[in-house]
This record gives sequence, structure tokens and C-alpha cells, in this order.
Amino acid sequence: MARKLDYRWHLRQVMAARGMFATTDLIDPLAQRGIRLSSSQVYRLVVERPERLSLKILMALLDILDCSMGELIEPVAAGGRGRKRATAGGTDTGIGELRPKRARITPAGKFSRW
Repeated sequence: MARKLDYRWHLRQVMAARGMFATTDLIDPLAQRGIRLSSSQVYRLVVERPERLSLKILMALLDILDCSMGELIEPVAAGGRGRKRATAGGTDTGIGELRPKRARITPAGKFSRW
């Protein structure tokens, strides 16, 4: 039976390691390499895991970020949900506690100062 493979997309982490924290930081460097993407296309490229990606865009990202393909794309065995990764300490390496708390809406008048 053939082994099923999947991948993890690390563009956001690689960008952060290079001091690029806004998705729009990629628009001008991509344009300099002849790739014109809208801000929403770049946002999706950074935030979501692409199912299809042009090799031209991939090569431009590797050049812009001065990284290897292995840093952007991590092959993993398909199977479980694959979203959470355990570290030596046994904790999730995701955004964890950095996630904002959900706002709670209370009825008007209750707990209101105005």
C-alpha cells in the first residue's frame, strides 16, 4: 500500500523570522520579480495552506525570504489532523496563548456605564 503524504505550510513563520509581520510586506518584493498579486491573494497565500502553487511564485518566495524549500514546506505523513505539533516539553507550538479572547456581548443596560 502506498504511503500517503501531506505537508505543512510555514510561510508565516518564515516571514516572521525575517521580520516581515504584515502579509502586504510581500506585495512589492513579488512585484519586483514580475509577480503581481492582490493584497487578498497574498493574504491567502500567507494565512492558508495552498493546494496549488505556481513554481514561479514558490521560487520568488524562496528568493525573497532567502530560505530553502524545506523551511517553507514540511512533508508529513497523512493520517491524523496534523494541525498540532508536540515539542519536547509536550506543548503545542501554535499560537496558543497569543490568541485573543472572544468578546462577550451583554444585553443593553446590563453592566453598561453609558
